[in-house]
Amino acid sequence: MHGYTATADPDTSAKALGREIPISPKMSREICGMIRGMKVEQAVKALEEVIDLKRAVPLKRYNKRVSHKPGVGPGRYPQKAAGEILKVIRSAMSNAEYKGLDVDGMVLTTVTASRGRTIPGHMPRAHGRATQWNQETVNIEVIIEEVE
Repeated sequence: MHGYTATADPDTSAKALGREIPISPKMSREICGMIRGMKVEQAVKALEEVIDLKRAVPLKRYNKRVSHKPGVGPGRYPQKAAGEILKVIRSAMSNAEYKGLDVDGMVLTTVTASRGRTIPGHMPRAHGRATQWNQETVNIEVIIEEVE
């Protein structure tokens, strides 16, 4: 991933990009689906609730053998991924403030999670063997725009 996948008007939008963040690609995809289209303040509040274990992230795709959570259906509380995505959203908010835009009226138009590089590793096993123990990384792209 070399740049942004989506285009936006530079006069009414702000962007932020998080590269090769060591979080789960599956959970980051589900979180992005949950907050896409929300107002920025709502999304920040929702992610803080996920970190505090007060709101579950609904799992649309990776939900086999996942217990139902109150008011959500199958869901989990991916705290680490929510915290990292929250950092990228706050970076986009500060970019918007720097440009002189009104952050309160902005909406998350683009929130995507794509797989980053896999950091190779191994775990020692019995009898001198080893098992692959790789670290997955994620690229997070956030674009927020003003909406009237």
